[in-house]
Amino acid sequence: MSSRRSLAAQAADLAVALRSGGLPEDSAALIDLIGELETLKSAACAAQGEAAVAYDAARRSVESAQGVPARRQGRGVAAEIALARRESPHRGQTLLGLGKILHHEMPHTRARLADGRLSEFRAILLVRETACLTAEQRLFVDEELCADPAALDGIGTRELVARAKRAAYEIDPAAVVRRARNAESDRNVTVRPAPDTMTYLTSLLPVAQGVAVHAVLGRDADALRAKGDTRGRGQLMADLLVARITGADLVPDAPTPVPVMVNLTMADTTLLGGHRPAEIGAEGVVPETVPAEIARCLLSRALTADVGAWIRQLYVNHTGRLIGMTSKQRLYADGLADFLSARDLGICRTPFCDAPIRHRDHVQPVHAGGETTADNGQGLCEACNQAKEAPDWRQWSVDDLRHTVEIRTPTGHRYRSQAPPPVGWREPRWVNNRPGVYTLVA
Repeated sequence: MSSRRSLAAQAADLAVALRSGGLPEDSAALIDLIGELETLKSAACAAQGEAAVAYDAARRSVESAQGVPARRQGRGVAAEIALARRESPHRGQTLLGLGKILHHEMPHTRARLADGRLSEFRAILLVRETACLTAEQRLFVDEELCADPAALDGIGTRELVARAKRAAYEIDPAAVVRRARNAESDRNVTVRPAPDTMTYLTSLLPVAQGVAVHAVLGRDADALRAKGDTRGRGQLMADLLVARITGADLVPDAPTPVPVMVNLTMADTTLLGGHRPAEIGAEGVVPETVPAEIARCLLSRALTADVGAWIRQLYVNHTGRLIGMTSKQRLYADGLADFLSARDLGICRTPFCDAPIRHRDHVQPVHAGGETTADNGQGLCEACNQAKEAPDWRQWSVDDLRHTVEIRTPTGHRYRSQAPPPVGWREPRWVNNRPGVYTLVA
């Protein structure tokens, strides 16, 4: 244990040295530094992977001695690794899995990561492309591709992936075919933000379905353009997609109006011309901040097109803490659950986790006396809600300006989660006007 603490201290000293600057003036020396730092990053990733594997094994050993069932051993380890690396729990699970595979099944890939010839990203790609193989087959591919360090010199990422795919197919073509068939079960639809109040709606589909959807949208867009519609082909394909999925009517030469829900953290009078921003979101989708003028345009389109539209007004006190809201829907919903989602902006409260809220969780569990209140509530994704049930994982609310939760992991490390500030709100600060006189500004 002392050697591990010593290694951690050395890493901390190196970080301090790097932050202190002191760059060389010689151009060649600057390039040398950039190259060596890249090697250092890969070596650090390899060390992180080994540390993750060792910690997982240690936790499982302790829990086994405590009588924890095998299926529940190691619960929460990936979340702890994610917190330590300032990553999402999903990413933590990926990194822990990477460390285990490199340690047990792909030692040459691990060695190339440690000596800097592979980045962590490229190592993950190699692991993914060999996922359909057995451990013995993986060892063979690992030796073929990465046993010779010089064999990776000058190899781009695309070529490296192609080599891994070719090797996997040559060893076990049936496994590759099964993997392709099983991939159909991964079909899904995701949404993520894009610049300028836009969003990327992405569908992962089997190739035949994806090509068919694109071809039909393109064909119908070309037909509308032939009839005189002035929109571009891509614009028409997007508007047709929205119209057919939502059931809204396609309108000439304009984006398809759809039902919108606008979460407003401003006074009602702002709707008449104010400039504070608004938010647009939905259940399971992280809200996006939009300028007030854009929000007003969206509402105007929805109302004039006679489609469903509603507004939710959020109330904020002088500290910026969300304290209440109006109804947002025609049908009754769980008001407290909606309040927690609105307060946390639809994002899981675990630090560094960007997943949408799936569970409304008691910070202090009910069995420990926790009440079903806003102060004792938080929005979590499914993975984080399960991780906090691991042995010796504790959370409690902290009295602060905004809703704050303190997290203590089984190793004693502590992290803080604070509710995000509502849009348009600034941290209050005191300005010293003259000796002994301060003014509170926002």
